[in-house]
Amino acid sequence: MITGAAGFIGGHVTEYFCENDVDVSCFIRNSSDLSYIKGLPIKTINGSITDIDKLEKSLKGIDTVIHIAALARDWGNYKNFYEANVIGTINVLRACTINNIQNVIITGSISSYGEEDSKEIKTEEHPFNSHYKYFLDSIFPCKMNYYRDTKSLATKEAIKFAKENDLNLTIIEPVWVYGENEFNTGFYEYISLVKGQTSFVLGSKKNKFHVVYVRDLARAYFLAFKKKLTGVNRIIIGNKKINYANKIYSTFCDEIGVKKPKNIAKQIIYPIGFLLELFYTIFSIKKAPLLTRGRVNMFYDNIEYSTLKAEELLGFTNNFSIEEGIKKTVKWYKENSLI
Repeated sequence: MITGAAGFIGGHVTEYFCENDVDVSCFIRNSSDLSYIKGLPIKTINGSITDIDKLEKSLKGIDTVIHIAALARDWGNYKNFYEANVIGTINVLRACTINNIQNVIITGSISSYGEEDSKEIKTEEHPFNSHYKYFLDSIFPCKMNYYRDTKSLATKEAIKFAKENDLNLTIIEPVWVYGENEFNTGFYEYISLVKGQTSFVLGSKKNKFHVVYVRDLARAYFLAFKKKLTGVNRIIIGNKKINYANKIYSTFCDEIGVKKPKNIAKQIIYPIGFLLELFYTIFSIKKAPLLTRGRVNMFYDNIEYSTLKAEELLGFTNNFSIEEGIKKTVKWYKENSLI
Protein backbone atom coordinates (compact mmCIF):
# COMPACT_ATOMS: atom_id res chain seq x y z
CA MET A 1 0.00 0.00 0.00
CA ILE A 2 1.31 3.44 -0.96
CA THR A 3 -0.17 6.55 0.63
CA GLY A 4 0.05 9.83 -1.29
CA ALA A 5 0.32 7.90 -4.56
CA ALA A 6 -1.22 10.71 -6.60
CA GLY A 7 1.39 13.27 -5.54
CA PHE A 8 4.71 14.18 -7.12
CA ILE A 9 6.94 11.66 -5.31
CA GLY A 10 4.16 9.15 -4.66
CA GLY A 11 3.19 9.04 -8.33
CA HIS A 12 6.72 8.17 -9.41
CA VAL A 13 7.11 5.56 -6.66
CA THR A 14 3.81 3.97 -7.71
CA GLU A 15 4.86 3.96 -11.36
CA TYR A 16 8.27 2.44 -10.54
CA PHE A 17 6.76 -0.33 -8.41
CA CYS A 18 4.25 -1.20 -11.13
CA GLU A 19 7.07 -1.35 -13.69
CA ASN A 20 8.76 -3.88 -11.42
CA ASP A 21 5.67 -6.08 -11.13
CA VAL A 22 4.72 -5.27 -7.54
CA ASP A 23 1.05 -5.64 -6.63
CA VAL A 24 0.21 -2.08 -5.56
CA SER A 25 -2.74 -0.56 -3.74
CA CYS A 26 -2.95 3.21 -3.33
CA PHE A 27 -4.55 5.17 -0.48
CA ILE A 28 -5.59 8.50 -2.01
CA ARG A 29 -7.58 11.57 -0.98
CA ASN A 30 -10.92 12.06 -2.76
CA SER A 31 -9.78 15.38 -4.21
CA SER A 32 -6.51 14.04 -5.67
CA ASP A 33 -5.58 14.50 -9.32
CA LEU A 34 -4.97 10.97 -10.63
CA SER A 35 -3.72 11.97 -14.07
CA TYR A 36 -0.09 10.93 -13.50
CA ILE A 37 -0.97 7.40 -12.33
CA LYS A 38 -3.89 6.95 -14.71
CA GLY A 39 -3.70 3.63 -16.52
CA LEU A 40 -1.40 1.94 -14.00
CA PRO A 41 -2.46 -1.53 -12.78
CA ILE A 42 -3.32 -0.41 -9.25
CA LYS A 43 -6.16 -0.68 -6.77
CA THR A 44 -7.20 2.72 -5.41
CA ILE A 45 -8.84 3.38 -2.06
CA ASN A 46 -10.12 6.84 -1.21
CA GLY A 47 -9.59 8.16 2.27
CA SER A 48 -7.65 10.45 4.58
CA ILE A 49 -4.66 9.49 6.72
CA THR A 50 -6.33 11.43 9.53
CA ASP A 51 -9.11 8.79 9.52
CA ILE A 52 -7.69 5.90 11.55
CA ASP A 53 -10.77 3.71 11.06
CA LYS A 54 -10.60 3.94 7.27
CA LEU A 55 -6.86 3.25 7.36
CA GLU A 56 -7.33 0.19 9.56
CA LYS A 57 -9.90 -1.31 7.18
CA SER A 58 -7.90 -0.40 4.07
CA LEU A 59 -4.71 -2.14 5.22
CA LYS A 60 -6.25 -5.59 5.62
CA GLY A 61 -4.22 -8.11 3.60
CA ILE A 62 -1.34 -5.70 3.00
CA ASP A 63 2.25 -6.89 3.45
CA THR A 64 4.18 -3.58 3.37
CA VAL A 65 3.14 0.04 3.72
CA ILE A 66 4.97 2.93 2.06
CA HIS A 67 3.78 6.18 3.59
CA ILE A 68 4.45 9.23 1.41
CA ALA A 69 1.33 11.36 1.96
CA ALA A 70 2.09 14.68 3.66
CA LEU A 71 1.34 18.37 3.61
CA ALA A 72 4.45 19.58 1.80
CA ARG A 73 4.47 23.30 1.15
CA ASP A 74 5.79 26.51 2.70
CA TRP A 75 2.54 28.28 3.45
CA GLY A 76 -0.52 27.47 5.51
CA ASN A 77 -1.89 26.85 9.00
CA TYR A 78 0.26 25.00 11.57
CA LYS A 79 -2.72 22.89 12.69
CA ASN A 80 -3.12 21.51 9.16
CA PHE A 81 0.58 20.64 8.96
CA TYR A 82 0.45 18.91 12.34
CA GLU A 83 -2.65 16.88 11.52
CA ALA A 84 -1.32 15.70 8.16
CA ASN A 85 2.33 15.16 8.98
CA VAL A 86 2.34 14.05 12.63
CA ILE A 87 -1.11 12.62 13.38
CA GLY A 88 -1.36 11.16 9.87
CA THR A 89 1.97 9.35 10.20
CA ILE A 90 1.12 7.88 13.61
CA ASN A 91 -2.29 6.83 12.32
CA VAL A 92 -0.60 4.88 9.52
CA LEU A 93 1.69 3.15 12.00
CA ARG A 94 -1.19 2.33 14.35
CA ALA A 95 -3.19 0.87 11.49
CA CYS A 96 -0.16 -1.25 10.58
CA THR A 97 0.12 -2.72 14.08
CA ILE A 98 -3.61 -3.48 14.15
CA ASN A 99 -3.18 -5.42 10.88
CA ASN A 100 0.07 -7.11 11.99
CA ILE A 101 2.10 -5.37 9.27
CA GLN A 102 5.75 -5.44 10.31
CA ASN A 103 7.46 -3.66 7.41
CA VAL A 104 6.85 0.07 7.02
CA ILE A 105 8.64 2.70 4.95
CA ILE A 106 7.83 6.33 5.65
CA THR A 107 9.01 9.57 4.10
CA GLY A 108 11.01 11.86 6.33
CA SER A 109 12.90 14.99 5.34
CA ILE A 110 16.49 16.21 5.39
CA SER A 111 15.05 19.36 6.94
CA SER A 112 14.96 17.40 10.21
CA TYR A 113 18.74 17.89 10.31
CA GLY A 114 18.43 21.56 9.40
CA GLU A 115 18.46 23.48 6.12
CA GLU A 116 20.34 26.50 7.39
CA ASP A 117 23.40 27.79 5.56
CA SER A 118 26.15 25.34 6.55
CA LYS A 119 29.41 23.98 5.16
CA GLU A 120 28.91 20.81 7.21
CA ILE A 121 27.99 17.65 5.32
CA LYS A 122 25.25 16.27 7.56
CA THR A 123 24.67 12.56 8.18
CA GLU A 124 21.93 10.48 9.78
CA GLU A 125 23.80 10.89 13.08
CA HIS A 126 23.27 14.64 13.04
CA PRO A 127 20.90 15.86 15.80
CA PHE A 128 17.40 17.11 15.07
CA ASN A 129 17.62 20.78 14.11
CA SER A 130 14.59 21.51 11.96
CA HIS A 131 13.73 25.03 13.09
CA TYR A 132 15.39 27.67 10.94
CA LYS A 133 16.04 30.82 12.96
CA TYR A 134 14.83 33.48 10.55
CA PHE A 135 15.00 37.20 11.26
CA LEU A 136 12.26 38.02 13.85
CA ASP A 137 11.05 34.40 13.75
CA SER A 138 10.19 34.38 17.46
CA ILE A 139 7.48 37.02 16.98
CA PHE A 140 6.76 36.49 13.26
CA PRO A 141 7.02 32.75 12.47
CA CYS A 142 8.05 31.69 8.98
CA LYS A 143 5.57 29.13 7.70
CA MET A 144 8.26 27.11 5.94
CA ASN A 145 9.20 25.99 9.46
CA TYR A 146 5.69 24.54 9.88
CA TYR A 147 6.58 21.86 7.34
CA ARG A 148 10.10 21.30 8.67
CA ASP A 149 9.11 21.12 12.33
CA THR A 150 6.13 18.80 11.82
CA LYS A 151 8.14 16.44 9.59
CA SER A 152 10.86 16.37 12.24
CA LEU A 153 8.31 15.68 14.98
CA ALA A 154 6.68 12.98 12.85
CA THR A 155 10.06 11.27 12.50
CA LYS A 156 10.68 11.40 16.25
CA GLU A 157 7.21 10.03 17.05
CA ALA A 158 7.47 7.34 14.39
CA ILE A 159 10.81 6.11 15.74
CA LYS A 160 9.40 5.97 19.27
CA PHE A 161 6.27 4.14 18.10
CA ALA A 162 8.24 1.63 16.01
CA LYS A 163 10.55 0.75 18.90
CA GLU A 164 7.64 0.35 21.32
CA ASN A 165 5.71 -1.87 18.88
CA ASP A 166 8.59 -3.81 17.32
CA LEU A 167 8.07 -2.49 13.79
CA ASN A 168 10.68 -2.59 11.04
CA LEU A 169 10.71 1.09 10.11
CA THR A 170 12.75 2.58 7.28
CA ILE A 171 12.66 6.37 7.01
CA ILE A 172 13.59 7.64 3.55
CA GLU A 173 14.85 11.22 3.85
CA PRO A 174 15.13 12.82 0.40
CA VAL A 175 17.13 15.94 -0.36
CA TRP A 176 15.40 18.48 -2.65
CA VAL A 177 13.61 16.58 -5.41
CA TYR A 178 13.07 17.60 -9.04
CA GLY A 179 11.54 15.80 -12.01
CA GLU A 180 8.44 15.28 -14.08
CA ASN A 181 5.14 16.36 -12.50
CA GLU A 182 6.84 18.65 -9.95
CA PHE A 183 5.01 21.91 -9.27
CA ASN A 184 5.65 22.77 -5.62
CA THR A 185 9.35 22.42 -4.72
CA GLY A 186 10.50 25.50 -6.63
CA PHE A 187 12.10 24.15 -9.81
CA TYR A 188 9.02 24.45 -12.02
CA GLU A 189 8.40 27.98 -10.75
CA TYR A 190 12.00 28.84 -11.59
CA ILE A 191 11.90 27.57 -15.16
CA SER A 192 8.51 29.22 -15.74
CA LEU A 193 10.04 32.49 -14.59
CA VAL A 194 13.17 32.31 -16.76
CA LYS A 195 11.09 31.16 -19.73
CA GLY A 196 9.39 34.54 -19.45
CA GLN A 197 12.72 36.22 -20.27
CA THR A 198 13.28 37.85 -16.88
CA SER A 199 16.62 39.64 -16.54
CA PHE A 200 17.36 38.90 -12.87
CA VAL A 201 16.71 35.93 -10.56
CA LEU A 202 17.50 34.88 -7.02
CA GLY A 203 20.74 32.96 -6.70
CA SER A 204 24.44 32.82 -6.01
CA LYS A 205 27.52 31.15 -7.47
CA LYS A 206 28.86 30.27 -4.02
CA ASN A 207 26.38 27.79 -2.50
CA LYS A 208 25.96 24.07 -3.11
CA PHE A 209 22.43 22.69 -3.20
CA HIS A 210 21.73 18.97 -2.77
CA VAL A 211 19.18 17.50 -5.16
CA VAL A 212 17.96 14.14 -6.50
CA TYR A 213 16.00 13.25 -9.63
CA VAL A 214 12.63 11.78 -8.73
CA ARG A 215 13.14 8.56 -10.70
CA ASP A 216 16.30 7.89 -8.70
CA LEU A 217 14.35 8.53 -5.51
CA ALA A 218 11.62 6.10 -6.61
CA ARG A 219 14.28 3.43 -7.10
CA ALA A 220 15.53 4.06 -3.55
CA TYR A 221 12.06 3.25 -2.19
CA PHE A 222 12.04 0.06 -4.25
CA LEU A 223 15.47 -0.96 -2.95
CA ALA A 224 14.27 -0.39 0.62
CA PHE A 225 11.15 -2.44 -0.10
CA LYS A 226 13.20 -5.34 -1.47
CA LYS A 227 15.83 -5.14 1.27
CA LYS A 228 13.35 -5.33 4.17
CA LEU A 229 15.72 -3.86 6.72
CA THR A 230 15.09 -4.78 10.34
CA GLY A 231 14.76 -2.32 13.19
CA VAL A 232 14.69 1.46 12.66
CA ASN A 233 16.79 2.97 9.86
CA ARG A 234 16.97 6.59 8.70
CA ILE A 235 18.45 6.90 5.21
CA ILE A 236 19.27 10.13 3.36
CA ILE A 237 18.69 9.87 -0.40
CA GLY A 238 20.41 12.27 -2.78
CA ASN A 239 22.90 12.56 -5.61
CA LYS A 240 26.38 11.36 -4.70
CA LYS A 241 27.86 14.49 -6.26
CA ILE A 242 26.58 17.73 -4.78
CA ASN A 243 26.42 20.51 -7.36
CA TYR A 244 26.50 24.25 -6.97
CA ALA A 245 23.01 25.74 -7.14
CA ASN A 246 24.10 27.99 -9.99
CA LYS A 247 25.11 24.90 -11.99
CA ILE A 248 21.69 23.32 -11.45
CA TYR A 249 19.76 26.40 -12.54
CA SER A 250 22.15 27.06 -15.43
CA THR A 251 21.49 23.52 -16.68
CA PHE A 252 17.75 24.11 -16.55
CA CYS A 253 18.21 27.31 -18.57
CA ASP A 254 20.42 25.55 -21.13
CA GLU A 255 17.84 22.82 -21.59
CA ILE A 256 15.01 25.33 -21.98
CA GLY A 257 17.11 27.27 -24.48
CA VAL A 258 17.41 30.58 -22.66
CA LYS A 259 20.37 32.49 -21.28
CA LYS A 260 20.51 32.25 -17.50
CA PRO A 261 19.48 35.60 -15.96
CA LYS A 262 21.88 37.43 -13.69
CA ASN A 263 21.79 36.66 -9.97
CA ILE A 264 20.41 39.23 -7.53
CA ALA A 265 22.40 39.86 -4.35
CA LYS A 266 20.64 38.50 -1.26
CA GLN A 267 20.85 41.80 0.63
CA ILE A 268 18.71 43.39 -2.09
CA ILE A 269 15.98 40.74 -2.33
CA TYR A 270 15.69 39.56 1.29
CA PRO A 271 13.91 42.71 2.57
CA ILE A 272 11.36 42.34 -0.24
CA GLY A 273 10.69 38.73 0.72
CA PHE A 274 10.35 39.72 4.37
CA LEU A 275 7.85 42.50 3.64
CA LEU A 276 5.78 40.37 1.29
CA GLU A 277 5.61 37.57 3.85
CA LEU A 278 4.64 40.04 6.59
CA PHE A 279 1.91 41.60 4.44
CA TYR A 280 0.39 38.23 3.50
CA THR A 281 0.51 37.12 7.14
CA ILE A 282 -1.08 40.27 8.59
CA PHE A 283 -3.95 40.09 6.11
CA SER A 284 -4.31 36.27 6.38
CA ILE A 285 -3.97 35.76 2.65
CA LYS A 286 -4.28 32.04 1.90
CA LYS A 287 -2.24 32.06 -1.28
CA ALA A 288 1.51 32.04 -0.72
CA PRO A 289 3.45 35.18 -1.69
CA LEU A 290 5.98 34.96 -4.49
CA LEU A 291 8.79 35.58 -1.99
CA THR A 292 9.21 34.80 1.71
CA ARG A 293 12.24 34.63 4.02
CA GLY A 294 12.28 30.89 3.49
CA ARG A 295 12.08 31.03 -0.28
CA VAL A 296 14.80 33.66 -0.51
CA ASN A 297 17.22 31.80 1.75
CA MET A 298 16.89 28.55 -0.18
CA PHE A 299 18.60 30.22 -3.14
CA TYR A 300 21.60 31.35 -1.11
CA ASP A 301 22.15 28.76 1.63
CA ASN A 302 24.73 25.99 1.31
CA ILE A 303 23.11 22.62 2.14
CA GLU A 304 24.91 19.28 1.82
CA TYR A 305 24.16 15.79 3.16
CA SER A 306 25.97 12.47 3.12
CA THR A 307 24.56 9.63 1.00
CA LEU A 308 27.06 7.03 2.25
CA LYS A 309 24.50 5.16 4.36
CA ALA A 310 22.17 4.78 1.37
CA GLU A 311 25.03 3.27 -0.59
CA GLU A 312 26.01 0.91 2.23
CA LEU A 313 22.53 -0.26 3.29
CA LEU A 314 20.61 -0.15 0.02
CA GLY A 315 23.32 -0.21 -2.63
CA PHE A 316 21.90 3.10 -3.84
CA THR A 317 23.69 5.72 -5.90
CA ASN A 318 21.96 7.96 -8.40
CA ASN A 319 21.71 6.62 -11.95
CA PHE A 320 20.91 10.00 -13.49
CA SER A 321 23.32 12.91 -13.64
CA ILE A 322 22.05 16.48 -13.22
CA GLU A 323 22.19 16.91 -17.00
CA GLU A 324 20.25 13.70 -17.71
CA GLY A 325 17.60 14.30 -15.06
CA ILE A 326 16.99 17.90 -16.10
CA LYS A 327 16.82 16.92 -19.77
CA LYS A 328 14.04 14.41 -19.01
CA THR A 329 12.25 16.86 -16.74
CA VAL A 330 12.18 19.72 -19.24
CA LYS A 331 11.14 17.34 -22.04
CA TRP A 332 8.11 16.28 -19.98
CA TYR A 333 7.09 19.88 -19.25
CA LYS A 334 7.34 20.70 -22.98
CA GLU A 335 5.37 17.61 -24.03
CA ASN A 336 2.60 18.58 -21.64
CA SER A 337 2.60 22.21 -22.82
CA LEU A 338 3.58 23.47 -19.38
CA ILE A 339 6.48 25.64 -20.55
